[in-house]
Amino acid sequence: METHEKTPTFNLKVVLQETGIKPHTLRAWERRYGLPQPERTPGGHRLYSQYDIDTVKWLMARQEEGLTISRAVDLWLNLQDKGENPLALSTYQADDHLLHTTSGTTLASIKEQWINACLNFDEATAENVLAQAFAIYPIKMVCLEILLPGVAYVGDLWFQNKASVQQEHFTSALTIKRLNTLLAATPPPSRIGRILVAGPPHEEHAVPLLLFSLLLRYSGWKVIYLGINVPIARLEPTVDFVKPDLVVLAAQQLSTVASLQKAAKVLQDKNVRVAYGGLTFNRIPNLRERIPGYFLGTNLEAGVQTVTQIMTFNPPVPEVEQPQESYEPALARYRIHYPLIELDAWQAISNTGIPYEYIADTNMRLYEAIVAALNLGEIDFVNEEMGWTRQLIKNYGVPASWQFDYFDAYRHAAVKHLNGHGSPIIKCLNTVMSSMQESES
Repeated sequence: METHEKTPTFNLKVVLQETGIKPHTLRAWERRYGLPQPERTPGGHRLYSQYDIDTVKWLMARQEEGLTISRAVDLWLNLQDKGENPLALSTYQADDHLLHTTSGTTLASIKEQWINACLNFDEATAENVLAQAFAIYPIKMVCLEILLPGVAYVGDLWFQNKASVQQEHFTSALTIKRLNTLLAATPPPSRIGRILVAGPPHEEHAVPLLLFSLLLRYSGWKVIYLGINVPIARLEPTVDFVKPDLVVLAAQQLSTVASLQKAAKVLQDKNVRVAYGGLTFNRIPNLRERIPGYFLGTNLEAGVQTVTQIMTFNPPVPEVEQPQESYEPALARYRIHYPLIELDAWQAISNTGIPYEYIADTNMRLYEAIVAALNLGEIDFVNEEMGWTRQLIKNYGVPASWQFDYFDAYRHAAVKHLNGHGSPIIKCLNTVMSSMQESES
């Protein structure tokens, strides 16, 4: 039977020779994750045991199988919590870069079973599949490898017109239910500091924000989760009462980015630090220059690290780019006349045979995008946002020729009713139409 001697015997040079790890990587693992755990000589030099060396080899093997170091550490700690010695188990092996057990249950296969159950509205099977996953893998790993990508996959199916909105909503509802349960069961905070997490007005995507709150709690932070669609007028008194060290806001679409910006400015005036993130900031990176706060990063795990840096080191808030011109006159005029613009555009294309819901949905998305871009001080954001909408309605069988006719009719109506006050909007619509022509050529 293999033994793993824990007597500190070997210096750093031996560990590097035995494992091939870089010295700065080893120090980073020790500092961030507490693995391995060498002892120190009276002179301050590290001394490692055979157990420490085997631990490093085990972690490196998990990386070769496709896990990040943080996930590998999670797996190690999860096995220890179950009373198992990770080094004594041979059940975790490489298989097409997927972690699996001797029963052949991979994270990928569990995710596929869960997605299929959700698409079939089979709640019992979906819950049983997750119960199996949580019995095998750490909570964070299940959330990041099954729940989050699973919800994203079903959302992408809806976007491609391969799943119904009911299937997408069912999947999201099951995920939210599970995350709320996990959030309620997190251990007490171990770090000093209080973080308030909320979605700005009209934000409807709860899964990323809930999961981020869960990850923050498992990192030891005291998190107060307010949910999505929190009115700014209600957020202010809550901040005054809670006195958080940091407020985290997330937005997944352009219209709610504008709401997030407004909330961030209000909090900045109250000397409250703000961190923010969301899918739209990944899709349109220039938006980051408009928000007075810290950008969390392009994924949830990076966001947790950013929060830790903010709470620990209190870095200066990045400079915010000021709009080069004021869009207030165009915005004011547009708000008043957009019903007339939509009516004229509707009448111009009413004989195309396109279902009402597509026209109404495009009207709503275009209005929200224009108002948000004007509030954010960069009308070109509309073109980047509408690219997603144009692809969506194309996926649902609406021909590109109709889309071009729609935007052309909308542009003519805008020229008619804005009377010269909407030049940024007209320019924007011209850009949208040019982008459509380029994409079809």
